[in-house]
Amino acid sequence: MFIAMNRFQVIKGKEEAFETVWNTRDSYLDDVPGFIEFHLVKGSEAEDHTLYATHTVWASKSAFEDWTRSDAFRRAHARAGNATGGSLYLGHPKFEGFQVLITERAKTAAA
Repeated sequence: MFIAMNRFQVIKGKEEAFETVWNTRDSYLDDVPGFIEFHLVKGSEAEDHTLYATHTVWASKSAFEDWTRSDAFRRAHARAGNATGGSLYLGHPKFEGFQVLITERAKTAAA
């Protein structure tokens, strides 16, 4: 498995606009071979930004790389901007990719 993450420092006060971009997007991920799951997570707040990250799980690094070269990727990111105008971010998103070495799962579902 491979995990692809992007970290976003969203400018304070722009959180709702950022979340709207993600909630209204067409991801096209369901049609991509090797895609397992997607998460948008919200992290800590600093004085000037709120930390967010996207987290996708793939069957393999090559499945992720194939996605980044696909027409589905281009379509999904064509609307990645902010329709409200102005930047939502401090700097550029930071990509991090990880090869999964160990996976543990709960024996029973969490309540």
